[in-house]
Amino acid sequence: MSKRVDAVTVEIIGNLLLSIAEETGIAIIRSAYSTNIKERRDISTAVFDPDGNMVAQAEHVAMHLGSLLGIVQEVYKHFDRSDIQEGDMFIGNDPYNGGGTHLPDITVVAPVFHSGRLIGWVANLAHHSDVGGKVPGSTSGDAVSIFQEGTKIPLVRICSGGEVCKDIVSIIMANSRIPNERYGDLQAQIAANRVGLRRMLDAYDRYGDVLVDSMYQLQDYAERKLKAGIEKLPDGVYQFTDYMDDAGTACPDPLKICVTITIAGDSMTLNFNGTAKQVPGPINVTYNGLLATVFYSLKALIDPTVPSNAGIYRAFSVECESGLLVNAENPAPVGERIDTCQRVADVIFGALAPAVPDRAIACCNSSVTSAIFSGADQKDKDRFFVYLEVVAGGSGASRDADGLSGVQVHMTNTSNLPVEALEMEFPLVTVNKYELRRDSGGAGRNRGGLGIVREFEMMYDGISYTGLGDRQKIPPWGLEGGLAGEGGVYYLVKPDGTSTRLPSKCTDIPLEQGDVISVQTPGSGGYGNPLERDPLRVLTDVIEGKVSPEKAQELYSVCVVKNGSGWAIDCLLYTSPSPRDRTRS
Repeated sequence: MSKRVDAVTVEIIGNLLLSIAEETGIAIIRSAYSTNIKERRDISTAVFDPDGNMVAQAEHVAMHLGSLLGIVQEVYKHFDRSDIQEGDMFIGNDPYNGGGTHLPDITVVAPVFHSGRLIGWVANLAHHSDVGGKVPGSTSGDAVSIFQEGTKIPLVRICSGGEVCKDIVSIIMANSRIPNERYGDLQAQIAANRVGLRRMLDAYDRYGDVLVDSMYQLQDYAERKLKAGIEKLPDGVYQFTDYMDDAGTACPDPLKICVTITIAGDSMTLNFNGTAKQVPGPINVTYNGLLATVFYSLKALIDPTVPSNAGIYRAFSVECESGLLVNAENPAPVGERIDTCQRVADVIFGALAPAVPDRAIACCNSSVTSAIFSGADQKDKDRFFVYLEVVAGGSGASRDADGLSGVQVHMTNTSNLPVEALEMEFPLVTVNKYELRRDSGGAGRNRGGLGIVREFEMMYDGISYTGLGDRQKIPPWGLEGGLAGEGGVYYLVKPDGTSTRLPSKCTDIPLEQGDVISVQTPGSGGYGNPLERDPLRVLTDVIEGKVSPEKAQELYSVCVVKNGSGWAIDCLLYTSPSPRDRTRS
């Protein structure tokens, strides 16, 4: 049992542990080979107590929390504690056995020993661009089994006695289309954990057993803090239902996701029963992924200052039958699980909007709109490329402000790959257009954020494209009278100008030189009656290219006309200047 430590020391140590996790993440980013890690920062890092409970997670990608939740506990299932030695590291990626939430996310975890005593763990996770599977990039829109999505790595040692187990690295490299990149990224993960180990030992040298005792008290604090936030909410039963567009395969569409949230005092239960059954398509979610999404959503809606540690899970309960879309059973494919988790966040946000009106926002783009290009180098046929891009969209409007444009939301937090880096690293494609998508933000007193248009032109024949997205059929909803934003879309444009709309989950589309893939991401919902929006704000939107003059008049009843070299409001078209009661004459 841990000893009581004063609150000031616990706070100091909590921030110290968070800084260790953050420094571990920086080490990966600065030493990785792939652009997906060194540029897009698709990683996460965390620190654990000796029992394997997470005590600090750096603010990278919320989805990865599901990949980190059970990793140390899984080590303890497979290895006796006496068999875990200083210098060991363990690796895994199996979503059904504690290793992650989909196969490209590879987790590496290391025990921290001080004078022969286990004092904690450090872990990092990185999304690898290709781990085998039926298509380059591993995640496909038509997978019907996890075995089609890449190489499953059971929880094994990647380091023993401080030495890298080369056989394990060789197996992973042999199953990737880009083995040298896998080697470099794995070495970066191992090196980053060594940074975390050194910092943890420094911290123990300074604080001794107070460091470990504080780990347990940080979890108690997170539980108390979230429960206190729950207790401030109105008691009641809150429900919401939303849908996934499709599963990418021959399944009944759309697919329902629903939640019933019951609040009584400081107790909260989230029940997902009634959600669609798991499907033979890549949008299934494992239970850890569901828990990670609930964790994020409650932290964001109730109290963003709650520390990100395992204690938060004691403050609520989740009920969900096995075999549902959000609690899938092995071997259901899970490659695109993050879009389903985005919808889980949507239903939680929608359900709790009446309970937390000051924090509620309209629906976001809520899709990790992915574009994956692959092909061999024209000059060196032995060199293969896999370029993964995730294009941001709109964030929902709130009671107090417009939504943000061109941002990642909810369960993802990756950066874009800068055009300059893309064209240096990948000669396959060039970017012809990269701009905000006009009129994609839902109209409202506060307007929804805009999506993005990013257009890729193929530089030669023999390139393949896989597109993975959602919110293309069912648009992001508005709140309190706000209108829905525009859904997303993929287009294939041929050199003669012929345009074909592609499915939201399209796999391995063959492309030729001069073909253009236009990725247009969803916007987001508006908040409040559009007719209550200040006409000057509508004018500003038109000037900035966020709203067209046609939509300004259709949705806001504001006629914006050319005035010399600029724009102005034609006030003669309104019977009243008041934004609350103006009508079109």
